[in-house]
Amino acid sequence: MTSQYQIKINARVITLDAGLHPLNETLLQTLHRLGLLGSKEGCGDGDCGACTIACKGVDGKLRAINSCLVPTAQLAGQTVITAEGIAHAVQLDAHPVQRAMVDCAGSQCGYCTPGFVMSLFADYHNQELNDQSVEGNLCRCTGYVSIRRAINKLAKQEAEPLLTESPAISPATQLHGSQQKMFRPAKLREALALKAANPDAQWLAGGTDLGLAFSRYGGASAHICVDHLPELRQLKLEAASLEIGAAVPLADIAELLHTQASQLPSCLLGLQTMLLVFAAKQVRNRATLGGNLGTASPIGDLLPVLLALNAVVSLASVAGTRLVPADSYFKSYRQTAKSDDELVLAVRIPLTAHLSQSYKVGKRGSDDISIVSACFALDMDANHCIRDARLAFGGIAATPVRATQVEQMLQSQTLSAELLAEALNMLRSSFTPLSDFRGSAGYRNTLVANLFEKFTYDFELQQKVALS
Repeated sequence: MTSQYQIKINARVITLDAGLHPLNETLLQTLHRLGLLGSKEGCGDGDCGACTIACKGVDGKLRAINSCLVPTAQLAGQTVITAEGIAHAVQLDAHPVQRAMVDCAGSQCGYCTPGFVMSLFADYHNQELNDQSVEGNLCRCTGYVSIRRAINKLAKQEAEPLLTESPAISPATQLHGSQQKMFRPAKLREALALKAANPDAQWLAGGTDLGLAFSRYGGASAHICVDHLPELRQLKLEAASLEIGAAVPLADIAELLHTQASQLPSCLLGLQTMLLVFAAKQVRNRATLGGNLGTASPIGDLLPVLLALNAVVSLASVAGTRLVPADSYFKSYRQTAKSDDELVLAVRIPLTAHLSQSYKVGKRGSDDISIVSACFALDMDANHCIRDARLAFGGIAATPVRATQVEQMLQSQTLSAELLAEALNMLRSSFTPLSDFRGSAGYRNTLVANLFEKFTYDFELQQKVALS
């Protein structure tokens, strides 16, 4: 083990010592300690985007991420660019993104501006500029009209080439500080062996949930980083299934589904839709499906999707690999079928003839915790007889849950107005959710029924009923 590691920040290789500064120090904290104050601290939990930086990760892609959520040591060997370094990155006195923000009056008080600039910087060089580029950045004084003008101006330009990067830095595989340890195994079997030898160590991939602990409380005493493991970064859309590695960033899944949109099976529409409203782009650039399953939050947006789409979870430990249907995975509040020594390896979603769609209701749309989320999958024959129905919800129980009684009632029934009305009535009384500051139990029960009713309109099931 060693206490030293390196990271490249704005074309300069920085050597950091975990013996002097905690391994759980966030990148934002490190940047401020180094005098790079352009990245601001706003919310500290990935909501406001004031701390946004660009990172060239293990796959070589430039991504905008929240520096308040990621421990610096996890980025050992990688390249980070901040607002202070983007002009140098294109060998100009000011980067085109900076010029556009100035020319279009996209800044007023300026506190949020570096975060906006970095989000635009990443998508400018990836040629992906649109409104989603800044959906994770909050501005409270300038207004988004002028920032949109800057986006439109930049979208018409050909991106300046980034400077050629120096050879990659070899990251330290095992780091130790005065109170913490961080392991960066090169292969899956090494990671599993480390977990067996260090049972108290936490798995760490995207860290968008665990990042709250780093930002506010310091985090655990030991972590095993798995975000870079090739075995966990497989993403394959095949004839019979979609295979998603546990450490694949959600942004990559969304990109795959978008590129396949013209031939995407209807059963995957629910997944595609939920990915578009899953937090902000900076979060999706790091968040993973394995993390959603590992934390097992009852309001994890993708978990109802896995239930509705009949997904299967692959778990691995030193004892071997096993498969667990999503239906059997969730046991109680944040308790799952995964043993403490196991790691979520991948998720397989079978491709079927089901129609599917997902919905999320929150106070701030995508960039917020859901009040209720839902995913529905329905399979009917040519005569509108329901062969299979799966109705899954989040935010209404201690775990993500299916409305199994309603599903059984719908099974083998011919679609009719009376059948849909009965299903809606049953849904209104199927669950006993809690009331909290986001919404009352009654409101949630109303949403459960209303979302399914919306599903029937979105797929013109009401029209099919009228014509039958």
